[in-house]
Amino acid sequence: MTKMTYKEAGVDIDAGEALVERIRPAVRATMRPEVLAGVGGFASLVSLPKGYKEPVLVSGTDGVGTKLKLAFALEEHSTVGIDLVAMCVNDILATGAEPLFFLDYYACSRLSPPEAASVIEGIAEGCRRAGCALVGGETAELPGFYKDGEYDLAGFAVGVVEKSEVVDGRRVQPRDAVIGLASSGLHSNGYSLARAVVERSKVSLDEVPEGFEDTLGRALLEPTQIYVKAVRRLAKEVEVRALAHITGGGLTENLPRTLPAGMGARLQAGWSVPQVFRWIAANGPVEPTEMLRTFNMGIGMTAVVPSQDAGRAVDILAEQGVEAKIIGEIVAILDDEPRVLVEGDV
Repeated sequence: MTKMTYKEAGVDIDAGEALVERIRPAVRATMRPEVLAGVGGFASLVSLPKGYKEPVLVSGTDGVGTKLKLAFALEEHSTVGIDLVAMCVNDILATGAEPLFFLDYYACSRLSPPEAASVIEGIAEGCRRAGCALVGGETAELPGFYKDGEYDLAGFAVGVVEKSEVVDGRRVQPRDAVIGLASSGLHSNGYSLARAVVERSKVSLDEVPEGFEDTLGRALLEPTQIYVKAVRRLAKEVEVRALAHITGGGLTENLPRTLPAGMGARLQAGWSVPQVFRWIAANGPVEPTEMLRTFNMGIGMTAVVPSQDAGRAVDILAEQGVEAKIIGEIVAILDDEPRVLVEGDV
């Protein structure tokens, strides 16, 4: 009887080792001075940054979701790693935290080192943009579990914030300004609906629809904006009373998560909406209310600041390369009133 090997069963240990060597330079480029032991061991060691008096650790985990299906279809794997990092670090940023380190989980049916390296190099790029270290991860070959040519991603981020500087919405007051930070597109939410619209439209991902600067596929695959450096700079100069990462559920579901009871937001439509959202709405067709509760509609994060600081906040964010606009104000509401009211057509 012929002897069997792990490789014949579908798991190539040598390919895994080759992958680790290939990504090592990209991972090394994300290191922070607090990292004591990173990739290569059984666990990573990271000390707390100096200067914190009462450091509070903040953690978050997320994935990329069915946006990965577009990466498979387009055979473009270099950007979904940025999405993975963004979804985690933007979440912990909503508490005011500084991201410290990140770990990833990459699972596939059969490991392709070039493809996996492209994904993980994207994760390293996301960490570089966020200022956090990629300290470890897990690559799993699961033959028979995933389809050939497909993979899944999960990420885990840890950050730190001074206890007295936690952003939790408790200081939000009526008439505070709501600042909308522009998104780069769909980010990583609503792709089940977006893909269904593409399928119904019969439009190829390689086509350039009217009003688009690039192909439909490229517009849909545009990586998620990472707001860490811009928002942390903002918080050094302006009192930021609440932050919301606008993910699944859109503005109507995510903004209220940051507001005290009895308060809501009145928003005025008029901010810039990427063309890809117009295309989805028209080709679904998808009703405006459904668009607002599914997609970010051009606003990837909101910041609530005192009204007198709103203009300065917009200028600070612009200096950091993030387009922002005053999109509304905080208002007192009754129990039966909507937490978020958007006036005008988005």
